[in-house]
Amino acid sequence: METKWLEDFVSLAETRSFSRSAQLRHVTQPAFSRRIQSLEAWAGTDLVDRSSYPTRLTPAGQTLYEQSLEILQALNGTRLMLRAHTAAAQDVIEFAVPHTLAFTFFPQWLSGLRDKVGPVKSRLIALNVHDAVMRLVEGSCDLLIAYHHATQPIQLDPARYEMLPLGSEPIAPFVKPNPQGAPLHALPSTSGQPVPYLGYAPGAYLGRVVEHLLKESGMGPQLERVYETDMAEGLKAMALEGHGIAFLPASAVRNELATRRLVPAANGLQLTMDIRLYRARPIDAGKGKRAVSGFWNRLAELDRAAEPPR
Repeated sequence: METKWLEDFVSLAETRSFSRSAQLRHVTQPAFSRRIQSLEAWAGTDLVDRSSYPTRLTPAGQTLYEQSLEILQALNGTRLMLRAHTAAAQDVIEFAVPHTLAFTFFPQWLSGLRDKVGPVKSRLIALNVHDAVMRLVEGSCDLLIAYHHATQPIQLDPARYEMLPLGSEPIAPFVKPNPQGAPLHALPSTSGQPVPYLGYAPGAYLGRVVEHLLKESGMGPQLERVYETDMAEGLKAMALEGHGIAFLPASAVRNELATRRLVPAANGLQLTMDIRLYRARPIDAGKGKRAVSGFWNRLAELDRAAEPPR
């Protein structure tokens, strides 16, 4: 039996929806259903009454739900106590950050905070968006930094996780300039031929954001996908070599724009994403990492101070 089955089951008991819980747990609905079935096989009895809607627990399921809350709370408490055995661990904040933000946003953001919150001992875990979110959900990091857009929200239950806004960032198309300094390729296409397009791999968060932007603008049919990867840095490298147009966050191309190694490939074709910081709501404020709680509280104070007066 895996602890994530219990976490799945608690989510199902609270949302009473397989589809909603699958979203919150960042898995497909078929995969989520299989994990609930695996838990039922381990328990040796039905835990969910599938004849009702919304989903309802059986008497056995209700018993397991109550026990699961105690088990998971005890496990999380134990992990905190184990980490507390190392004094250094109390001083280090572990961040899970998608690759693009890890390379571009994170270093500058942390430097900008030095005068406001003091020096921060940090450990950066760079991952794709899905795995970064799962790190937070599974309790394997202290804080998560991620992009957010209304069309592609990060599915974290507000009852379990809290959020602070860190800023915003546009994503737009960029391309290598020709010898005269004009875009090597541009949108909309003036030649009547498709423009070579450097795209994100299927399932990549930024790829889903770009697909929404292209759908809304109607530019999609003018692009011919010639390369794909799930990392913005990989797309930038290909764009710098002149292989086509790449949609990139502004922070990823700041230096290249300043030196004119990349130029905008379209006027007004962009979408703005929020950058957000998340953490799990503390079950017991006295048992959490001191460095994390102090850092979070200071950021929350700065956020409140920055709010315009009503």
